[in-house]
Amino acid sequence: MAVITAALVKDLRDKTGAGMMDCKRALSESDGDLEAAVDWLRKKGLSAAAKKSGRVAAEGLIGVASAPRRAAMIEVNAETDFVARNETFQAFVAAAASVALAVGEDVDAITAAPFPDSARTVGEELTQLVATIGENMTIRRARVLTVAEGVVATYVHAAVRPGLGKIGVLVAVEGASEIEALETLGRQVGMHVAAARPEALGVDAVDPAALERERAVLSEQARASGKSEAIIEKMVDGRIRKYYQEVVLLEQVWVHDGESRVKAVVKKAGATLAGFARFQLGEGIERQSSDFAAEVAAAAGTEHSPAE
Repeated sequence: MAVITAALVKDLRDKTGAGMMDCKRALSESDGDLEAAVDWLRKKGLSAAAKKSGRVAAEGLIGVASAPRRAAMIEVNAETDFVARNETFQAFVAAAASVALAVGEDVDAITAAPFPDSARTVGEELTQLVATIGENMTIRRARVLTVAEGVVATYVHAAVRPGLGKIGVLVAVEGASEIEALETLGRQVGMHVAAARPEALGVDAVDPAALERERAVLSEQARASGKSEAIIEKMVDGRIRKYYQEVVLLEQVWVHDGESRVKAVVKKAGATLAGFARFQLGEGIERQSSDFAAEVAAAAGTEHSPAE
């Protein structure tokens, strides 16, 4: 059995772009023969997948999965919206959400977990999918919510099929009411969250740094009025209350009637909101803009002049 050195693994990584563990396995399977290891990676599709890993992946799908008192949500990205319509990709996202439901929201744990009805891990299955479809794909993030008594309701906006879409929301609802009533409330809150984009559940959960920045900006704006410091302080306090109504879920106006506060709706239902999570596909990812015609022309060795 050949000794697999770190230098040999590095050579194979440099040559193929595949991951370290895949390279070690390839070399072990090939008894240390570098070229045979390259062929092994190519046959497994790992070399081709690695070459795509640097591309920006901001499309894809949000997937949700649920069980009694627990639900999970996952974002799997691809390069183009076309892939989101691929049934194999959709099946992968749905299965990955079910894995997150079982193992938790740590992406590394999800990637290392067995893929349902397969001899591969989730990460290995994704690598095969990359090699098959021909686009870079990544599991970006996951979230799992659990309640001791109640439900974790799910809502998916712009669903391409049940549990898969562009915006996903989890809402943890606690209470002694009938499960069906809690589910209905949770789904309504989920629709509200999808539309209103709250940043925190309650006032005490607002990011202190964000609150301080907001207060500093409001203070400067108020001082421009020339009022006394005592008046300025009252002005800022009033505007902070308005700020809470914009970013705090329980303080927001209920989108379903345009009048009630969310906290009043929840209280009337005899329930408590224990938490929520909202994923919007690709949010925060810097997307690359490109002139496709120019790229084709460059590949063909010709010049392209943009239309006037």
